[in-house]
Amino acid sequence: MRVLICAAMLLSMCLINSTQGQDKTKVVFISGKPSHGRLKHEHRAGNMLLAKSLNESGLNVNAVLVPHYGYPEDTAILQDAATIVIFSTGHRGHVLHKRLDEFDKLMKTGTGVVMIHWATEAEKGEPGEKFLQWMGGFCDLDWSVNPHWTPNFKDFPDHPIANGVKPFSINDEWYYHMRFVEGLKGVTPILSDVPGAETLRRNDGARSGNPAVRKAVAAGETQHVAWAYQRPNGGRGFGFTGAHNHDSWRNDEFRKVVLNAILWTAKIPVPENGCPSPTPSAKAIESNLD
Repeated sequence: MRVLICAAMLLSMCLINSTQGQDKTKVVFISGKPSHGRLKHEHRAGNMLLAKSLNESGLNVNAVLVPHYGYPEDTAILQDAATIVIFSTGHRGHVLHKRLDEFDKLMKTGTGVVMIHWATEAEKGEPGEKFLQWMGGFCDLDWSVNPHWTPNFKDFPDHPIANGVKPFSINDEWYYHMRFVEGLKGVTPILSDVPGAETLRRNDGARSGNPAVRKAVAAGETQHVAWAYQRPNGGRGFGFTGAHNHDSWRNDEFRKVVLNAILWTAKIPVPENGCPSPTPSAKAIESNLD
């Protein structure tokens, strides 16, 4: 009798643990192939840091990494994801380049998406249009630019992604002059600043400058380098143009913005003080590099 009771208790515990695992909101990370030198564009290592922070946050989230570079070979991993985080090469090298229609089906079901740094860059035409539908904006060649500069982020909107975020400043390759949906409808800028003329020292080129961006900077127009997007179908997207420098993840505010955004796009309530995460050690930053 005692054996039967113990067996029943064990079975009950297993069922409870299984149910708790199923109840957690799933976040999937897709990492692009290596594209730059050491500690630059560390797609996989950056995703691993973020996933670890989420899984150790104590929140109701289960962060999972696609176990190889690029779009998942087994797409079943994406089917029950609340949001998908993409950190990869952009434009024609984007992991979604040949998967637009397939990924669009997920977006139409309300799945969230977060795109980091170069992953925000899409080709003109259908890719760019899809990015606008998914996350309200994208980095557009001969319109957007990619200088290294040090913006000062001091004013934040009343939005869950800004929960607990304090003013900060950090040098990175912050793309700006994004191509947004008309009238910024559905878009909430999260990180913004006015870039100086020194960010356009290079000659005009696909990513270095153009008449439109020079006019905007000369006029002192505020530029948005991170933004949230509420889709008409209820889905959510987030674009973040920083993270060229892998060491930037050691900045608590920089990291918090992205972690908060992942939670928000997954429709997980963002804590009042933001997603908790300890500052990664220097050793952690040096781990898992491409």
